[in-house]
Amino acid sequence: MNAKLSAVITGVAGWVPEERLTNQDLSNMVDTSDEWITTRTGIKERRILKDPGKATAYMSSMAVKELLKKTNTNPLDIDLIICATVTPDMLFPSTGCLIADLVGASNAFAFDVSAACSGFLFALKTGSTYIESGSCKKVVIIGADKMSSIVDYEDRQTCVIFGDGAGAVLLEPTLEGVGIKDAILKVDGSGKEYLKMIAGGSLKPASVDTVNKKQHYVYQDGKVVFKFAVSRMADVAAEIMQKNQLSSEDIAWLVPHQANLRIIDATARRMGIEDDKIMINIQKYGNTTAGTIPLCLWDWEKKLKKNDNIILAAFGGGFTWGAVYLKWGYSS
Repeated sequence: MNAKLSAVITGVAGWVPEERLTNQDLSNMVDTSDEWITTRTGIKERRILKDPGKATAYMSSMAVKELLKKTNTNPLDIDLIICATVTPDMLFPSTGCLIADLVGASNAFAFDVSAACSGFLFALKTGSTYIESGSCKKVVIIGADKMSSIVDYEDRQTCVIFGDGAGAVLLEPTLEGVGIKDAILKVDGSGKEYLKMIAGGSLKPASVDTVNKKQHYVYQDGKVVFKFAVSRMADVAAEIMQKNQLSSEDIAWLVPHQANLRIIDATARRMGIEDDKIMINIQKYGNTTAGTIPLCLWDWEKKLKKNDNIILAAFGGGFTWGAVYLKWGYSS
């Protein structure tokens, strides 16, 4: 019987801006405090890209350049680039297009995926199908967002949550039984009422009125989103374990979207995962939306071992949510 062709992560890299926005900084901007933010989110600081001439494509290109260097990959050998983001540099061309140009991947085709905080998982599953079909040999998957560009720093409910950053992985084919094993991805469009950016699309194009009403910033009904996120992210993580007959002892690492420490804790409890098996860096970067999961993999790369069972789980605006089960492909 022939071994099944799978997509495996063969390298991971990340990039975050140097500028730090601490809880103390925010307490000087809005009515909040370090204690209030830490208790409710687990965040201590977040990175902000302040250069007005740089955005998501720049951050992504920095992560991809590191990735190509680490994996000794020629940019001309990249077949496909998929960028998961809700903060594209512009509506078109796609951020993926811009990244390909910045890194010299002139033989690649590229596109963006918009699934908010679940975007990296949606992009990862999409990229894996190109590998499994045999149509691509080297696929770069990016999760990146410049959330500071759509955050109202006078809204204490949202401005304390988000940061800027980018993470990227390289997918390649393997017959070794490692790589992406399964994915469960879901959406519920009725969630649009609770987490959205009201204006800027074709339904409500930019105007003096939309700008004055601050409709180009993130709007979130925090209590509703929290309730949905806790249940959906925990449910889908437990579902993918059950589907693949995995016990908590079988799992080496849970890589949760870094939205809120309480949501992460609830997901881990539902899975029966101990604290020392959970990747958490929300205290350093805040919620970088599509960037959180690849940035976790980047931070923890040296601790990962070949054949480690890893569950990635996320929940985001849309609503979108999902989980990916993979076997890690290499030991650092």
